Amino acid sequence: MSRNNNLIMTAIAQNLQAVQNAIAQAARTAGRDPQKIKLLAVSKTFSVAAIREAYQAGQRLFGENYVQEALPKIEALSDLSIQWHFIGPIQSNKTRAIAKFFSWVHSVDNLKIAERLSAQRPDNLPPLNVCIQINTSGELSKSGIHMGQVAELARAIAQLPRIKLRGLMTIPAFAASLEMQRIPFSQLREIKDSINTLSPCGAQGLALDTLSMGMTHDLHAAVLEGSTIVRVGTGIFGERNYFEGA
Repeated sequence: MSRNNNLIMTAIAQNLQAVQNAIAQAARTAGRDPQKIKLLAVSKTFSVAAIREAYQAGQRLFGENYVQEALPKIEALSDLSIQWHFIGPIQSNKTRAIAKFFSWVHSVDNLKIAERLSAQRPDNLPPLNVCIQINTSGELSKSGIHMGQVAELARAIAQLPRIKLRGLMTIPAFAASLEMQRIPFSQLREIKDSINTLSPCGAQGLALDTLSMGMTHDLHAAVLEGSTIVRVGTGIFGERNYFEGA
């Protein structure tokens, strides 16, 4: 391995430590236990070698956005105890692979996809952990269900076999200030709390325990508002080059 590659790999370990420190600092500010907040390393477009180096530095959770990119990585890294999370838009023709090769799916936003994941999850694997993606910003370019539709979808998904509804996810619009960053995260937390209480019809509330929210630029705000999984890519691996293969 070249000296330059050694420097790059060392930077990944240093970046991981910096992100973990930032999460811990935000948790202390919020009066939360840092151990209750998981760091998901978003490895899309980054190499198998980069993922290995992050793993060697102690990282165990990795997130991918595209099935066709993820599957070769999963195969190449099958010797490692990685927990794979799918965090991108889900196409119907990709659900079988997602159900088979991933432990978590953060980006479910309709019942049809949830039903396919449920039906295609292999019986020999534990239930697939699922989060509902909510479009808190209302941007047409982003996936996710409208906030007012979440409770109904959550109750339907919770009834499906071989998957387990764990919580909610969002990718909010960019905001520069901490105060503005906190707003969509606060909304997500309130929705989760509402779903976990008794419904107006007296139906039993659910037991959602996960808020997948916060990325490199807004993780502090997300942790302040109760995030349990922070998704960080650039802050760990550096800037992405979308013109190079993974």
